[in-house]
Parts: sequence; C-alpha cells; structure tokens
Amino acid sequence: MTALQKSVSSSLMGTLAASCLLLIALAVQGGAAVPVSDHCWLDKANFQPSYITNRTFMMAEEASFADNNTDVRLIGDKLYQGVNKRERCYLMKQVLNFTLEEVLLPKLERFQPYMQEVVSFLNGLSNKLRLCHIEGDDKHIQENVQNLKDTVKKLGESGEIKVIGELNLLFMYLRNACI
Repeated sequence: MTALQKSVSSSLMGTLAASCLLLIALAVQGGAAVPVSDHCWLDKANFQPSYITNRTFMMAEEASFADNNTDVRLIGDKLYQGVNKRERCYLMKQVLNFTLEEVLLPKLERFQPYMQEVVSFLNGLSNKLRLCHIEGDDKHIQENVQNLKDTVKKLGESGEIKVIGELNLLFMYLRNACI
C-alpha cells in the first residue's frame, strides 16, 4: 500500500471507530442526545414583515407606558437558565402559548388597534410550532415557564400588562431561539 492509501485507510478507520462510539453512547442514553424534535424551528421569513413587527413593537410600547413595575423583567436570559441552546425554541414556544392563552386572548379588547393583528400573527407562529416537543424530560423547562407564570400571577393585572409590554422581547427571543 502506498503512503497515501495507508493515510486514507487509517483516517477512515478512525472515523468509523468514532461513529461506533457515538452510536454506543446514544444507545446507552436511550437516544437522549437528540432531545428536541425536528419541528422546533421557524423560517426567518416569519419575522420579516415589517408591518406586523411594527404593530407588535408599538403595542408593547403602549403597554409599557402602563407598566409601573420596572424592577421585574419577565422575558430575558433568566428563562434560559439550565436550558441548552437546542431546547430554547421549545421553551419559547411554551412562553408564547402562555402569553396567548393566559394574557392576550382574555384581553383581546385592549390595546386596539394592534391587538387583533398581533394575536393573529402570534397564533400563526404557535401553530407552526405545534409539533415542537422535547423527546426526553422537559421538567427543567417547565420549571422555568412555571416561574414566569407564578411571577405574572403574583403581579396580578400589572403582571399581565408587563407581559404585553414585553411582547417586543418575546418576538426577539422567539426569533433568536427558533431560526
């Protein structure tokens, strides 16, 4: 064998050995190394229509004027505590669904003329993420989402206003986590 053939042969053997080790490790972990479904992503084009982006940010700005609690931030890096990067879209899906179901839909009559369009847009994103799930234990994510829910509940009406006032942050975090 020539030196080139030996080099290629040993390189292929090394790759084969590494692949076998990876497969063994995945088998031992029950495949847990791939915890997020393939449906946890959104197309960049979903966030590009400037009209709905402007509506979302304008509604958040309007609500933030009514937000008297400047000590609390709901949407931020704290949400990602203990969550790996591949799971962030799933986490943000959970936050999006909470925001829609518990805050925006019950307050549909407020913050007009923006609310209807923003809710429709966010509902569309939620539908696109409906198949996004974690194939393993999502307890750490659910705890982070529950902390957010508990904070909103503790703040009462001002917590709900704060959620609406942070829709711009939800928009940006959702975009960054899911595209």
